[in-house]
Order: sequence, then C-alpha cells, then structure tokens
Amino acid sequence: MGSLPPGKRPHAVMIPYPAQGHITPMLQLAKLLHARGFHVTFVNNEFNHRRLLRSQGADTLGGVPAFRFAAIEDGLPPSDPDATQDIPALCHSTMTTSLPRFKDLVAKLNGEAEASGGALPPVTCVVADSTMTFALRAARELGLRCATLWTASACGFMCYFHYKDLRDRGIIPLKDEAQLSNGYLDDTTVDWIPVVPKDMRLRDLPSFVRTTDPDDIMFNFFIHETAGMSQASGVVINTFDELDAPLLDAMSRLLPRVYTAGPLHLTVRNNVPDESPAAALDSSLWKAQDAPLRWLDGRPPRSVVYVNFGSITVMSNEQLLEFAWGLANTGYAFLWNVRPDLVKGDEAALPPEFSAETEGRSMLSTWCPQAKVLQHEAVGVFLTHSGWNSTLESISGGVPMVCWPFFAEQQTNCRYACTEWGVGMEIGDDVRRAQVEGMIREVMEGEKGREMRRRVTELRDCAVASAGRDGRSMRNVDRLINEVLLA
Repeated sequence: MGSLPPGKRPHAVMIPYPAQGHITPMLQLAKLLHARGFHVTFVNNEFNHRRLLRSQGADTLGGVPAFRFAAIEDGLPPSDPDATQDIPALCHSTMTTSLPRFKDLVAKLNGEAEASGGALPPVTCVVADSTMTFALRAARELGLRCATLWTASACGFMCYFHYKDLRDRGIIPLKDEAQLSNGYLDDTTVDWIPVVPKDMRLRDLPSFVRTTDPDDIMFNFFIHETAGMSQASGVVINTFDELDAPLLDAMSRLLPRVYTAGPLHLTVRNNVPDESPAAALDSSLWKAQDAPLRWLDGRPPRSVVYVNFGSITVMSNEQLLEFAWGLANTGYAFLWNVRPDLVKGDEAALPPEFSAETEGRSMLSTWCPQAKVLQHEAVGVFLTHSGWNSTLESISGGVPMVCWPFFAEQQTNCRYACTEWGVGMEIGDDVRRAQVEGMIREVMEGEKGREMRRRVTELRDCAVASAGRDGRSMRNVDRLINEVLLA
C-alpha cells in the first residue's frame, strides 16, 4: 500500500477525545495506519492543537509526509493554557456542537484534495474516539467507512455500557448525598453485569455513578456515547487477549467487530520502523523531560518508586503532603511527576523540609516519557491513579502498582488490578502517609509484593508477545484495515 501514488492513498481522518489519555493511544493507532500506507489527518480541538504546537514544535508536527495535524473548535471559553479543560463542559460541548464542525473539516479536506490535482487523497474513512461518536455519525452521513477506538479498559466499557441499567433499576441517581459517605457505595453490589465479578461494589464502578442528579452530564454522556459506538463497523481496543478474554467476548456480543491492538505503545515500537518519519511523533501536551531517564540510569534494579497521577487527577494540598511524607518515610529513592496543576486551585508546592529529607534520593519532574520510565530496570513499583494507559504501561514493564484512583473508570481499573489480576494494592480515598509507606514497602520487599511481581511478569510476557513484530495485535490492525477501513 505504501507504494501507491500520494493521491491514491487511503485517507483516514482520526479524532481523539480532547484529553491526554485519549490523544496518546489514538496517535499510536495513527502511526500504525500510516506505516501501512495511509494518509492521516489527525484532528485535535484548537485548545489542544495549540498545546501540542507548544510542546512539540510546528516543524515536528508539520514534517511528516502524508501525516498532517488539523483542528476544530470546541465551543468552550478560554481556560488555563497548560491544563486539561473542564471535563463535563467538554463532554457537553463535543456531544452537542461538534458534528457540523467535523463535517465542515472533512469537506475542507476533500476540497484541498480536489484542488491538489492528485497530490492529496480525498477522505476515505474516519477513525473516531468512542467518546466522540458524532464523528461516526458524520462518517455515516457522508458515506465514509468508519471505525472507533475505545481508549479505556474493557472492564470500564462493560460498566459504562450498563449505566442505563443502573438508571432503569433505580440505583442511579443516588437518593441523597448521604449515600456518598454512609457506606452505601461499599455495601451495594452490582452482580448482574455480564462477566463482571459478582461481588463488584458500586464504588468499583466508574465514578460518574456518584451523583444525585438525574441530568448529570457525565453519567448521561456515557449512556449516549456507548450506544453511539454501534454506528462503527469495527471497534479497536487498546488491550491484549490474555488480559481481558472474558470481557472481550462480552464486548463482542454488544458491539460490531472488536479488534485488540494493544498494548498500543508496544505494537508501535515493534511494528513502526525507527526510520519512519512518523515514529518520532509525540502526543505529549506537556514538554517531556529526559532528565528523569538519566537519573534512573544511576540507580540499582528495582530500587525506585515511580509516582505519576496522570494528566487530569487533582488533589488537595493535604493529600499532596500525605503522599510526600509517605514516600519520604519509605527510605526508597523515588521519581515523582508533579504537574503544575496537580493541586486544586493552587500550584503544587512541597515544603523545604521534605526536600531536605529526601535530598539525593528524589527526582521531581513535571512530565516525563512514562512508557520508557516503566521499562527501566531501576523502577520497582508504580504509585498510580490507575488510568488505562498507565495501567497497560506498568504491566508492559513488569512493574506492580500501588493504586489511588481519582475518577472515571480508574476505580474499575484499580479493582481489576488489585483483585482480578493480582498486580496492585489500593490506597483508600482518605490517603494517609502511614498507608502510603506501608503499601510501598510491602510491594517492594514483602511476600505479597513478590507474588504481585510474579503475576505482573507473566502478564508482561503475554503483552510483549501479542505486540511483537507481526504479532496478534498487528495482525488485528491489518484485519481492521482490510475488513473495515478498505472494505
């Protein structure tokens, strides 16, 4: 396919949900399609497009043949230029205002193709994030082939898909605010979701169930978007069969054809040649720092605690201090990714005495190349928010986790990591330094930690095999191309 003249290439317009954890896997899938000969137009909202230009540079983004970046408006007012936008407002806006803007962009791309005299191909297919189903509707209306990428976990999907049943059974919305704190979330089990454990608690479901409002934007957004996924002819999911087989079987009964392509960061690493111009494209909205990798190079194997709460998590200053002193009290070296917007309403700041206590064994960064960090032999445990990219990257690196889920399906991922897969331990919502210290010590040197390491090593080996050169994941991408995008 790569030998086709430029104007004859298939042209995929790919659009992620406008947040870091969605942009990253979509760009990875885009690289795989580009390596198979596709012309790619990668569409961010204007806010994130500007962030990407700042972090990566216009020369980098514009320097790859047959791979271009484009933007559409998101309909939101200006906000902090270097922080994730307000999620409920963003969801409402994408769901209600983006369809005509996306169709206008496709028309513009086709106009440019026609005016190019054959140098550019017209749009032939759309690959949309599963929470951007307006783009699937647009593809259907325009007669284009379309697929969707579910960027979250399979366990998260099964719970989101059954939000409507929680509503219909009268479980959600909650009756009153007291149910958020009186034990109701812990005591209420949800034992009727197919293949999900029968002792799944309401608190283990994606956090948008924690509402008393029948019109809650996020709860209703996921009912709307999971239903809209059926407009696609194929669903790509960033996982591998050995991790999620029963869940994938259940998803296949609810959706169009499902294609596992993960862990996507490994599938790209093994199947996109280093010399490919697209290989160097980076999705980070923050400028990544390489100093953490150099710092890790001087550390013994499995001696470092890596801490990163992702791109969206925010905490109070009190929680920040509990984590800080819990880390300090372990005596271990640690690498901590502290975003400027990590603390609610203020810039994250650690006291001078903490810096003095941990001098020589701590490294603080604002954003680092996480997949590479988790592949580094010096990392022994990952203190994480249980986002899906982070969970997969930790498993792929053979690193057990201490989990503090923040929102969305992170609670569900945490439950599976700790209880179903045996590769994690959960810190309670009301974080305390003694618990942080104790769990990190257990994972690093305890009996349970040894068992977690054994299990995560087994899963790592399965992930590596699945994402190998021309392995199952890449074969599934080729099936997606032939059965959906070129069919």
